[in-house]
Amino acid sequence: MKMSFRLLAGVACAALIPAIANAADTVAATDAGATTTAGTDGASADQPKDIVVLGFGKSRQVQEINAADIARIVPGASPLKAIEKLPGVNFQSADPFGAYEWAVRISLRGFNQNQLGFTLDGVPLGDMSYGNVNGLHISRAIISENVARTEVAQGAGALGTASTSNLGGTIQFYSDTPKEKMGLTVDGTYGADDTERAYVRVDSGNIGGSGLKGYLSYAFNHADKWKGDGPQRQHQVNAKIVEDLGDLGSISAFVNFSDRRETDYQDLSYDIIARRGLRDDNLTGNYALAVQLAKIYQNQVATAAGQPQPWFGAGIVFPSGFSTVDDEYADAGGLRRDWLGGVTFDAHLTPEIYFKATGYYHNNKGQGSWITPYTATPAGALNQDGSVITDPGALSFRTTEYSIHRGGLIGAATWEHGPNTLEVGGWFESNTFDQARRYYGLSDGDVQSRPTLDFQSNPFATSWHGKYDTQTWQYHVTDTLKLFDDKLVLNGGWKGVNVINTANMRVDGGLASGQIGARDWFQPQAGVVYHVTPNAEVFADYTENMRAFVSSATTGPFSTTQVGFDAISGKLKPERSKTAEGGLRVHYGPFQASAVGYYVDFTNRLLVITNGVGIQGLANTLANVGSVHTYGAELTATYRIFNPLSVYASYSYNSSKYENTVIDAAGKLQVNKGDNVVDTPKNMVKGEVVYDDGQFMFRAGADYMSKRYVTYTNDVSVKGRVLVDASAGYTFRNMGMLDGFSITANVTNLFDKKYIGTIGSNGFVASGDSQTMLAGAPRQWFVTLKKVF
Repeated sequence: MKMSFRLLAGVACAALIPAIANAADTVAATDAGATTTAGTDGASADQPKDIVVLGFGKSRQVQEINAADIARIVPGASPLKAIEKLPGVNFQSADPFGAYEWAVRISLRGFNQNQLGFTLDGVPLGDMSYGNVNGLHISRAIISENVARTEVAQGAGALGTASTSNLGGTIQFYSDTPKEKMGLTVDGTYGADDTERAYVRVDSGNIGGSGLKGYLSYAFNHADKWKGDGPQRQHQVNAKIVEDLGDLGSISAFVNFSDRRETDYQDLSYDIIARRGLRDDNLTGNYALAVQLAKIYQNQVATAAGQPQPWFGAGIVFPSGFSTVDDEYADAGGLRRDWLGGVTFDAHLTPEIYFKATGYYHNNKGQGSWITPYTATPAGALNQDGSVITDPGALSFRTTEYSIHRGGLIGAATWEHGPNTLEVGGWFESNTFDQARRYYGLSDGDVQSRPTLDFQSNPFATSWHGKYDTQTWQYHVTDTLKLFDDKLVLNGGWKGVNVINTANMRVDGGLASGQIGARDWFQPQAGVVYHVTPNAEVFADYTENMRAFVSSATTGPFSTTQVGFDAISGKLKPERSKTAEGGLRVHYGPFQASAVGYYVDFTNRLLVITNGVGIQGLANTLANVGSVHTYGAELTATYRIFNPLSVYASYSYNSSKYENTVIDAAGKLQVNKGDNVVDTPKNMVKGEVVYDDGQFMFRAGADYMSKRYVTYTNDVSVKGRVLVDASAGYTFRNMGMLDGFSITANVTNLFDKKYIGTIGSNGFVASGDSQTMLAGAPRQWFVTLKKVF
């Protein structure tokens, strides 16, 4: 057993010594009570905890998952995995945690991840794209155990949401508040593929009755890949402090740190799957074979060009079982180091006037790497230590390198007077994003001379290097009016956005410099809720949104050539959406349900045409290509059979179709009018059974997703699948030192379904097979021990 797990066991044992156990009488008797339910923080253990909170009283489709629900899935899993059961949510991953960022995809009602809005305690997370353009992924922004609740608005977020990408819905995460009493939480997980995880949190409690309280927590995760070779590991630290000022309001601050390093899985195509199977993966651990494949490929290229073969004796025929150099790469990985911090002042200026302001800062250093056979290491290239490589090899270490320095301020003033609530707010952010494509030398040997999960030094070439600045201004005005003893609630308002994107290429590499902007000072939103009876309400809303451009060399308007950018810069329009939805919610005793229908008019759609396989990193082609019309329906129901036992089910229907035929400059068909939008299943059915009496817990969930299209012309698709997860646990109560001790077992993909998980990992193409799919994880098991003091 590895040293890290022995350390974990030591921490767990140390947590049981009597000196620390004396803290047990200063905390709540049940850990399950430290959750957020429908609007309550720190609910008691015997208070029912709904599987899903259905957003009663909201004029929009809004649903919420609480901390107790997150705690029932695999420890360390992304909070996104907990919301995959909600209607309209299409979540995909290639690992059991849903945290492997290259593969994680989430979409709502046909809008992909880059067209949604994400925040943590109001702080913008950008579009959570893999390339770290304007934010960071939630799995790095906060430790999953510290998430109190997650709110999903499938159609449209609130006007005050700090996002310029939320064409579709928004997903807002809220961190747990420090506990009122001093406490210590320790848990450790061990499972499949040598998974080791530790989590420790210390709460100060209300210090001296002054209203000041805080917590400090640490999480460590290490797991081997479920196929191939290589680790996924992460260190995280979260700290939060709150000062309660009584009638004056409160001040809070947080600092979160993450260092994540993950070995990549191989992107697949149907051709590769047919020849090599779903378990085909990178050649990590077999570097000599990767070198051989690269030499053969480079000899093939030279022979086809009528030039001498650069690698004498390697030949031009691949070994048995290999057809292309892209079947298996030597290795690939992703490194992300983030600091995220913020300070919030919530002021109660008068009994009717409130003001809330948050300042925040985010710093990121990142690197995505591929060991590429397309570029050999030249003579004179340097090693990591600065020495000259004496035997340059057929492979080189290709990186995409990132850094982010962004900061901003969010504020809103609210006036409540009688039946009327008026809010005026704004958001400003300045983001400097630095991105480069570099190549580093590798020796010609049987062992890879540069570790994939280390930040690299001494490149032999820089293909391109750009500095991208984004300035964002946003304001909103919203008003809510309650009439007829709150039976009828009307709300309306608008937001305005101005985003200026600037690119300055330090090494252009054929990519674009310049400036482009997106501005719309009036994007309206209106909604109504009518309480038909005390137990039933109808609601409707209408929203208009715009998605600003992003500043990057790998996506958006600057990811093309200078000629291409100059051609579109005066013509390119930001994407827009108009969303209308309406529905019914009912709540009769233990039964709750909602039904909603919606229609979306999505215009100025941007089509990014990727060129070549992903590892080549060729410039994109970008253009407005018309619109998409979407309509659908979502049904949700929960029933508490008796207090500890609940069932939940949801069904979603979505029809998203392209409204324009697109033919590129070469006369090639890119999109057919009437074809279905890629990666958008028409039907999704989710269900869950939960028994939780505060001691024994059992959960089983099933997730069905119908066919998804991989190409714009719908000639390649991924068939539907059903996945089942299960968990069971027991918590000791009133048993001396064992009080608050629990053991939980989780199994993902219970029936070991073989399936394709993520599609579009390398973008989408017009037609035909492409290397842009990832296999879903097989059945995995995990056991967690936890003690709360």
